[in-house]
Amino acid sequence: MKYSQAKQGRVFVVRLEDGDVLHASLEKLAEKEGVERAYVQVVGGADKGSILITGPEHGRADKIIPMTKELDEMHEIVGNGTIFPDINGKPKLHLHIACGRKEQTICGEIREGVKVWHIVEVIIVELLENKSLRLLDRELDLQLLNANVK
Repeated sequence: MKYSQAKQGRVFVVRLEDGDVLHASLEKLAEKEGVERAYVQVVGGADKGSILITGPEHGRADKIIPMTKELDEMHEIVGNGTIFPDINGKPKLHLHIACGRKEQTICGEIREGVKVWHIVEVIIVELLENKSLRLLDRELDLQLLNANVK
């Protein structure tokens, strides 16, 4: 385990609107407002055609091959995530959502394009006095959180 401390900064209350792309909208807001690090919580609706990353195809295989799932209809969503900068200082969102419709639920990561169905409400809690960032792990070919940067 690796960790560091942070202090709470500004809190943003956000309403995304019909057709907004979740990750692109939140990264744009973070960049505009100078939010480098944050905790993010979302609730609302994901539209038909939204795409989730639903896990690696082969578990602990040498090469990670992501699986995707396209939503065939509108789903209710709830999710949590973080914003941390990449090596170039650009804020990057890592957010997972649970999507439910009728008796079925699917969970996944949103970076392939989740579109808002009417509204998604978002709370962003800025994290201050912290230097954590996302660094490329060459073995996994993923940008992972480096939480113990001093």
